[in-house]
Amino acid sequence: MTLPTLPISEVLAPLRDTLQHHHQLVLEAPPGAGKTTLVPLALLNEAWLRDQRIIMLEPRRMAARSAAQRMASLLGEPVGQTVGYRVRQDSKVSQQTRIEVITEGILTRMLLQDPGLEGVGLLIFDEFHERSIDADFGLALALQGREIFRDDNNPLRLVVMSATLDGDTIASLLTTEDNTAPIIRSQGKMFPVDIIYGKAKRYDENIIDRVCSAAISALQKHSGSQLVFLPGQGEINKVLQRLKRHLADNTITDTVVFPLYGALPFREQQRAIEPLPENGPQRKVVLATDIAETSLTIEGINVVIDAGLSREPCFDPATGMTRLQTRRISQDSSVQRMGRAGRLSEGVCYRLWSDEQQQQLPRQSAPQILQADLAPLVLQILQWGIDDIDELHWLNTPPTGPLGQARDLLASLGAIEGPAVTAQALQGWKLTPHGEQMAAMPTHPRLAHMLISSLALQQEKNACALAAVLADRHPLSRDYGADLASVVATVTGDIPCHSQHKAWLKRTQQQAKTFQQLLNKHSNKAAAEQPLTEQQQIGFLLASAYPDRIAKKKAGSNNQYQLSNGRAATLDNNDKLSNHQWLAVAELGGNINQAGQKATDRIYSACPFDAELFQQALSRLTTEKTTLEWDDSVERFIAEQVTAVGKLTIKSQRVEQIPPEEKRQALLALIQKRGLSLLPWDKASRQWQARVELLRKHNTGQQKWPNVSDKHLLNTLDHWLAPYLDNINKLGDFKKLELQEILSHLLPWPLPQQLNELAPLKITVPSGSNISIDYSQNPPVLSVKLQEMFGYADTPSIANGQIKLMLHLLSPAQRPLQVTQDLAGFWRSSYFEVQKEMKGRYPKHPWPDKPEQALATKYTKHRPKK
Repeated sequence: MTLPTLPISEVLAPLRDTLQHHHQLVLEAPPGAGKTTLVPLALLNEAWLRDQRIIMLEPRRMAARSAAQRMASLLGEPVGQTVGYRVRQDSKVSQQTRIEVITEGILTRMLLQDPGLEGVGLLIFDEFHERSIDADFGLALALQGREIFRDDNNPLRLVVMSATLDGDTIASLLTTEDNTAPIIRSQGKMFPVDIIYGKAKRYDENIIDRVCSAAISALQKHSGSQLVFLPGQGEINKVLQRLKRHLADNTITDTVVFPLYGALPFREQQRAIEPLPENGPQRKVVLATDIAETSLTIEGINVVIDAGLSREPCFDPATGMTRLQTRRISQDSSVQRMGRAGRLSEGVCYRLWSDEQQQQLPRQSAPQILQADLAPLVLQILQWGIDDIDELHWLNTPPTGPLGQARDLLASLGAIEGPAVTAQALQGWKLTPHGEQMAAMPTHPRLAHMLISSLALQQEKNACALAAVLADRHPLSRDYGADLASVVATVTGDIPCHSQHKAWLKRTQQQAKTFQQLLNKHSNKAAAEQPLTEQQQIGFLLASAYPDRIAKKKAGSNNQYQLSNGRAATLDNNDKLSNHQWLAVAELGGNINQAGQKATDRIYSACPFDAELFQQALSRLTTEKTTLEWDDSVERFIAEQVTAVGKLTIKSQRVEQIPPEEKRQALLALIQKRGLSLLPWDKASRQWQARVELLRKHNTGQQKWPNVSDKHLLNTLDHWLAPYLDNINKLGDFKKLELQEILSHLLPWPLPQQLNELAPLKITVPSGSNISIDYSQNPPVLSVKLQEMFGYADTPSIANGQIKLMLHLLSPAQRPLQVTQDLAGFWRSSYFEVQKEMKGRYPKHPWPDKPEQALATKYTKHRPKK
């Protein structure tokens, strides 16, 4: 077999030699080097392979098919002989197939069925820099599977190929105690590409206008074909129509425009990739999503126009919803895209953002495992047979929050069971029999649960059609708006399909047939106990898959809905579904822009829902409880018996007799919300609180004093206050509580006696008066007339002398003359300044020269002390 000479050819010999002595390696090669095509073919006849198969993973179906076809053509064979492929709904393999190109999800299922991958000698991960969750998980399973089931006599060799990812990090993950993972780097060969930056890009800019302007300008300046990167199918279709009109209006016949995205039929994808026929247009404009960043080579391209955007699913564990977000690409992605212009000749790349903004882009895109819905991953991890994710080797460990959310979703679907409390996300959890059935379904756990749930009510046909529709984007939104029921009827043949959608219909019906074949293994032919009406069927199925997205129209609104997960969402005003009070929602999103601003969620696909199902087939989703809500208008609690699904109320009924415990809890919640000020605090109760807190903080006495701070009291209401709330029915009833008596019960004997001894309410001063101590200040304050402290040198104290009081020495007019904790020092110094000033102002009161030796009095000097 003679292979063509491509940039990767220079490292094929070192590659073969390395795999003779090592079980794994990392291959770094730039875009266009030819690694996808030549590496598997170069290793096909190696002695260590021993007629075993080579499995190569591609992140996308289109790249998998194209790679297989290219390799087969180099061998002069049709696809399906030596080289074949397997992707969703399509495969071409045979007994003779030695190189099999597959998509990543298929590898996961292969490993779950056969962890040792018997008969496979080499596993290649292509385009690993895309960091899909399936690739990360597939590599983790392959590493553990070969460690357990393969040995040095029959090792599973691994090759990880990447264009932009840090090879050292991957090599470190692959290296074992006995075998390192060398890195082979190919410099490749790329023709020079002239990069032209545009003006600074604004987040609110109309990208369609800018792309069209750049594409038309490039058509006038350059003779070659263009590859235009856009974020999604919607933008592609808009630019497609604009460019076609421009070509027609200007009678340009040498140029043709092709779309290129994942949902496009394979034949149309091939038209965009293949060379133009000799007798037709001389150049083309290919409008593509980031699908064209992969190992595809599009013939004739030497101009790239990059909008700098990609549309990625981003999972929000707080809501359990995945949103499509339009984001700026990473620097690595911009390099990948730019390289498409220099694969076959010199080229030019127009970046529709500024040079300064290029430097602000993140270096790499975030791995999918850090921002994806992890429910499928958790189901597969437990199917693998472990409940500790740290047993597997990850480049990035799945984050704890999304793991916990995925676990909770699977538990709500009945797929897994485990402990009520767990220290780790999956520790102690395992698949239920229902979960094992779900794991056998090659689709998201929500849809797998829906498919299996359909059996009991004999709704398999609708369920398979609905699952097929939800597994892929459908083109019928213009015909039916958000209504999924009509889309399902189109798939089942109850509504005719327009001719332009025949390819989609065929693909979707084939997927539905695949689901049906899987369901036949679990078929339950028993008659349904509660058969559904035609109007209930799709709503039941959709609510089974998305119980957290059942929606009820808000009172007084035409298109605003409240979801059972607590979120709000809007339906298009003109959508016919807005006539329905209840909906089951499949898809919604918030149109998050590049500035990170989130709009109100919008409902994209749903169907009418019959709330009567809550009393029948979906009764398991409902909960009943008594709710107590404070009504400010009447200042009392209103009790209702509420039937709810999630956070949505289905029905409610007024309850006159409130269970005492529920009433107590509601009152405690009200106090926690409004604060302790609801309670009848007075000066005496605040003084008691301050005395206890003072002794607690000074650790005074033989027993430990309880914490009676506001914060602690608020956090422990159920402990000290709850038993006294039975007679509280309205706000004014709080005033009837004997708060100080209630608080006093917090002090066990003999603390009440010690409280009076260590922190007395009053203290006797030298004049014989009993003066109250103010504990609201720290240290406590004793406000006393100066003359009543004559003859006393020591500062008064409490708590067995541990705490000196702060003296506020008052004038005859009860105004502070001195604040001190050092009475003796005051008599020796500052007193004489006070004496000089006060003696003339208050001549009837004594102002002796030796106050520490004078007789204390509360009277004037003309009235003897009695």
